[in-house]
Amino acid sequence: MPVGLFRVCLLVITAIVNHPLFFPKENGTVPENTEEIIQKMKEREESLRLEQLRLEREIADQEATQKALEKAAVVVEESKEEKVWWDMWTALSMVIFLLIELWRQDFQEGNWQDTGGEEDDMAVLGKAFKGVAFPDKAVLASFYEKRILGTTGDMARMREMVEGFADDLLEALRSVCNRDADMEVEDCMGVGSMYENWRVRKPFVCDLIVPFAPPEPYCFCCQTWCSGDSFPPDEQGYGTIKVCRTDEDATGCICDKTKLGEDMLCLLHSQVSSTRPSSEMEDLLCFKNTQYLDADQVMKWFQIAVTKAWNRISHKYEFDLSFSLLDSPGALKIKFKSGKSIAFNLTPVVQYENSDVYFISHFPRSSLAADIPSSTHWFLTFAVYERRFIQLVSKTLPANACHVSCLQILSFLHGKQCSLTGPSGLTNYHLKTVLLHLLQARPSQDWAPEKLEARLQDMLKFLEKCLHEKKLYHFFIGNGKVPAELGFPIIFQRAEPLNLFRPFVLRRDIYRKMVDTFHEMLRNMSALINEYTVHIPLAHTNGIRKEPL
Repeated sequence: MPVGLFRVCLLVITAIVNHPLFFPKENGTVPENTEEIIQKMKEREESLRLEQLRLEREIADQEATQKALEKAAVVVEESKEEKVWWDMWTALSMVIFLLIELWRQDFQEGNWQDTGGEEDDMAVLGKAFKGVAFPDKAVLASFYEKRILGTTGDMARMREMVEGFADDLLEALRSVCNRDADMEVEDCMGVGSMYENWRVRKPFVCDLIVPFAPPEPYCFCCQTWCSGDSFPPDEQGYGTIKVCRTDEDATGCICDKTKLGEDMLCLLHSQVSSTRPSSEMEDLLCFKNTQYLDADQVMKWFQIAVTKAWNRISHKYEFDLSFSLLDSPGALKIKFKSGKSIAFNLTPVVQYENSDVYFISHFPRSSLAADIPSSTHWFLTFAVYERRFIQLVSKTLPANACHVSCLQILSFLHGKQCSLTGPSGLTNYHLKTVLLHLLQARPSQDWAPEKLEARLQDMLKFLEKCLHEKKLYHFFIGNGKVPAELGFPIIFQRAEPLNLFRPFVLRRDIYRKMVDTFHEMLRNMSALINEYTVHIPLAHTNGIRKEPL
């Protein structure tokens, strides 16, 4: 019974729930447009799938870009570290190289500066001295007394005669020149081996320099390679000479550098004074269309002026005067009726500011200026200071010091060797430069007369070192130890050292010839000296071996 009642109740409840009045048709669980909804759902699903693919691609691209950036950053960081290490290694290598180079130079300089005293100097000579028999003190003393000492008196008489004639010739030159248009010639000065008392080879030739200046209102404005202007390496040691008016500075007025315009006028210079005709500058011996003094023009002017001067005074003398060399304006020769002759050089120069440094137009009998860049470039000569330095140092040396004797002997040997094998690039000026360096490096007592042999070996060792390194520095240029008593211009002391052997670095044929001549001179040294030496007892010559010529 209860079960039946329950079934009836369940049936009634089911009928009530499923009655159409309780659930209208539009709220039915299954709509009528089912296919349309399914289609839209499929389209939505497809669009969501495509969007998912696009997002996946973007994420993949971003991840790839991030990885590339991270990789690039790692590479840059590694390169920076490598560069830092490389820069540090390069700097360290340069420091080590400089230290080694400085040590090497100090060590090599210390070799020839060693004052070994009584030690055997032959033990420290270079390779070129192996097997060379060096004359002893007795042989050198005899050679010097017999061959060199007797020439001193001849040089003094010749200097006196040449200087007197040169003064007379220059006085006549001034009288034939136009004081308003021609160059003004000053008194001459003697320089070189004849006036430093170490010339030994004949014929004796006096070297005289003659400073000259332009007529008023002009002046010379000099520029050197170390004055701040840029000069190429092959022009070191040279300078230029600009002809300016005295109312200008060396660089000229600003009106020469800028265009003022037709309606503007410089208050310092009129149009006439600022514009110089080309012919006027050529009359002042300048290079064509420039204001720079031309050495070739100076040579021509000086030759003509000397010729006119000689024609005026020739009647006073019983000899003839002629130019001995066509390419040297002042290479003169006096010819006597007896057939004898005297040669001397009268060279025009320009004074550098208020010093005794001079611009020289050419070097007689020398290859120092063989490759002048142009005729407007003038070489600087320090010959006056060189003579003064030797005189100054000589006052501090012992009596009868051997410094001049060393240079005379070495100059004689070199000249004799050149007469046998021909001239080389090595000159007497190079030998004098070696002596100047040693005079400054060695103490005064080392130049006593009994130390002639040791000092001569020092000069040969120093010269051998310079030839090996192809470096022989000018004594004054770049030398901060020049005595203040000389009054030497500070601009040249602060300049970079000038290597006199620099021209031979690129000219290997001349350099080879120079080295061969030096080695031949060493091998023939004993024979050359003994040829002009009086007989010496055998006891004094033990151990001396003559080398064949």
